[in-house]
Amino acid sequence: MPTTLHPSIRRVIREVFARLHYKTLGPVYCYEGGEEFWQAKRGPCQRLGAQIAQALCRRLPSQGRSLYVGAGVAELPPLLAEALELGRTVEPYNLRRTEVAALNRACRTLPVRFRSQDAATAKGRFDHLWIVSVLNDPERFPDLSPLSYGNADPVSFDPRKFEQQRKIVRSIVDRCLPKLSLPGFVTTSTEEVVWIADWCHRKKIPYRVERQQFATALVGDPICFMRIGAAPRTAQRARKAKS
Repeated sequence: MPTTLHPSIRRVIREVFARLHYKTLGPVYCYEGGEEFWQAKRGPCQRLGAQIAQALCRRLPSQGRSLYVGAGVAELPPLLAEALELGRTVEPYNLRRTEVAALNRACRTLPVRFRSQDAATAKGRFDHLWIVSVLNDPERFPDLSPLSYGNADPVSFDPRKFEQQRKIVRSIVDRCLPKLSLPGFVTTSTEEVVWIADWCHRKKIPYRVERQQFATALVGDPICFMRIGAAPRTAQRARKAKS
């Protein structure tokens, strides 16, 4: 696997970001000041995204399939790197139609096509699942997200709303994780690991969370990698010791 992104891939990433219509994307990400937001975030988004893309290319095999849940601007570098560097099939899903249209215009000559559908409708199996800032989205899950970050207000916290939102999150996990072929690979934020781990525990599937983490420009939470379906290293060593 490549240890660094080819210069041509980095050039394509820069060209796609240059084609994005930030005036359209501004209201998607901010209630106000969207253009100023992208002036500040555009560079870090490319730079940090390229670092994550490079890390993915070192870990994923060529010619595989990746399912991206809730993919947006920040996912462009890893999507492009997977498709162009490794020759993998990538399927990014995003329910925000305005963003999907803007992303597809910027990627119109490339093998990356965003779909404005629920990722659970994806067909077939995938050896890599990307699910970042989806299960703890503060806009969609305003009562669950503060608890995830440890800053819920005990006075105003509504356990009934939290339970409703937890059911939705579990439903997302239960509909998307079965699409992962085992052993498989998951990219997620450190705050969302617990939801993937919960699914693995319920299904009695072993998993391992890699220690290395990667900074993000938009999400704020570090990104990490999980290997699903492979025995943990400690268990592997134990078996070798017995043999």
